[in-house]
Order: sequence, then structure tokens, then C-alpha cells
Amino acid sequence: MTTAPSFQYLDLAQDYEISTSAGFAGWLAEHNTSLVFSNALEHKLFLIGLKPDGRLSVQSRTFDRCMGLFSSDPQTLYMATRYQIWRLENGLPPGQTADEYDHLYLPRVAHTVGMVNLRDIAVEAGGRVVFANTRFGCLATLSDQHSFVPLWIPPFLPGLLADDCCHLNGLALRDGRAAYVTSAATTAAPNAWREHRANGGVVVDVARNTIVAAGLSLPHSPRWYRQRLWLTNSGTGEFGTIDLDAGRFIPLTFAPGFLRGLCFVDDYAVVGSSKDRRGGSFGDLPLGDRLQKGKLEPWRGLYVVDLRTGAIDHWLRLEGVSGEIYDVVALPGVRRPAALDFETDQIQQSVTIGRMPNPREA
Repeated sequence: MTTAPSFQYLDLAQDYEISTSAGFAGWLAEHNTSLVFSNALEHKLFLIGLKPDGRLSVQSRTFDRCMGLFSSDPQTLYMATRYQIWRLENGLPPGQTADEYDHLYLPRVAHTVGMVNLRDIAVEAGGRVVFANTRFGCLATLSDQHSFVPLWIPPFLPGLLADDCCHLNGLALRDGRAAYVTSAATTAAPNAWREHRANGGVVVDVARNTIVAAGLSLPHSPRWYRQRLWLTNSGTGEFGTIDLDAGRFIPLTFAPGFLRGLCFVDDYAVVGSSKDRRGGSFGDLPLGDRLQKGKLEPWRGLYVVDLRTGAIDHWLRLEGVSGEIYDVVALPGVRRPAALDFETDQIQQSVTIGRMPNPREA
């Protein structure tokens, strides 16, 4: 049996400000969940939960260019960073807390894959880690000997091209297997996708090796949920589904911001939103026109969208920090999560002990 970490937990002072809709904390409590999201350019991982008195709990931790997140079990959190994929494990036994946190995620294993522009990551039903290798335009998996092993290359690329030709970024599992990817374009020249940001995006069926939807604007975060394929059409500021029979995107809602990062909690989607990294208003994208016509300002934070109506029922807004939201995951059954990074010596002092095997069982 594991023991609680033996250290005094300290939270560092932060410069950011977080505001929420009036019912956001109550929504977390009602659905017995917490949220984790990554802010790539600020190198921050945010953990959102509830304090014992019901008020919002917010913690940020520093990881170099944290991007894609994945969790199918609240005991384990996977995270893509600048050149590594991390597996973080909860170090607290059931029923125990550390400084009133009920889950404490500790970095346990890192796979160094190099500068391949890691984006979405997922773990298949058999335990294989699969990730969107944006630099080489492929799906890949981990290796004990190599940076990565390619698993699949989209049909519009002639092979592995180390120049971010199409900006393959998103990955969705279906029935426990890598099933769909999103790409900003179908181009095969170095960085050529940048010329097709407005309408060159596609969704590709991995098993069939065919494009199932086209004409999208920087699509991201494909997810299979309740027998439907959902994603963010980021360049238009829309969240919706793909009609796989008709091959078209069906928007459910619009929200002011570059939408990217997506998870689901019961009848709701939690969608990440970012501002223009260049300080502008997305002038080269359809989103820019819509913001200008509506006299809207983009937000950085999270939107909680009702899947039944498309209404934005709750929100979390992040201010006082730059960067972009890349991904978000829900942790069902976790009330107040925390994590340790390498900014202080707390990670050195965190020691958990596994159960000693019975000699008769060894």
C-alpha cells in the first residue's frame, strides 16, 4: 500500500487572475469532476478543482511548452511537452489528502522524443501511447531505442517529411484505437499549410486512409464521444461535429476565441479558448471577421457548452498571463487536484512507497 508523500506542500504566488461564471464552481461540484488545462507558450499546467468550503481551487505548475493532455483514468495523466511525453501518477492513496488536495500528480516517467512538435496524445486500449507528430506529419508511438516509431502517414504525404508540411495536429480515439486526425492542410511542401489556414483543413479516417471532411479552418482537438466525432474549427471560432456521411462540419456553437482543447463531462463539452498570439484579432482567419462584425474580444480560458442546446452555460477566464490554451481534460471523481513540477525541491521530498510483495507471491 502506498503512503502519503512526506513533505509540506507549498503553493507559489502567481501573477495570473482567474474569474468564472457564477455557477462554475457549482457545476464542478454537481458533476463531481475537476479540470486540467495546458497553456503552451506560458509553459503552465493549470489544475482546477474545489476547496473543502466549495470555493474554486486553482494551481499552476511549470512544464516546458506543455501541449497535449490525456487521461482515461484519474490516477494517471499524460502530458506532451517541448520534446518529451510525461506520465504523471497520483501519489495519494484513496481517502488520503496532502494539504487538502485529494490527488497529487507526480512526474514519474518521461520519454524523450526530441523536437518533433508534439501535439495531441492518447493511450489506446492496449496501453500503446500514440501521438500527433506534427513536424514529421504522422502518427507515432514511443520507442525504448529511438525518438519515435511512425505508425501512419496521411495519404496526401509521400512519406515522412521533417518540415511540418501539413500541420497534422489532432488525434481522436474510437473504440480504443487511433481513428481520426486533423490537419491544417493537405500540402506536402515545408510549412506550406500556412497559406491555407482559412479553409484548407481536413479530417482523415486513419483506418480507411481517406479524407472524410475538408474545407475546415485550422481544425483541432477531434474527439469521439457518444457515437459522434466532435472538434473545434478553430479558425472560425466554432465547436461542432463532423457528419461522416455527408463529409461536412456542423457547428453547434460559436464562442469568441481561437477554440482548441476539448473534453466532455456528461452532457457538456469543455472547450479551450485563446487570444491571437500576435496581439491582433485573427485578421487572416474567418474568426477575425466575425469578431470584428460582432465587436467582440477573444477570451483566454474555458467555455462549458451544453451539448443539447449549444448554449455556453459556464466559463472560466484567464487574465494576467499570455500564451495559448492547447488542451483540457476532465478528472472525474477528483475534487481538488495538485501536481508537482521541478521548480522547487518539493519533488525531491515527495516519497511514496509501494506494497512489498509477499515472498510467497514473488
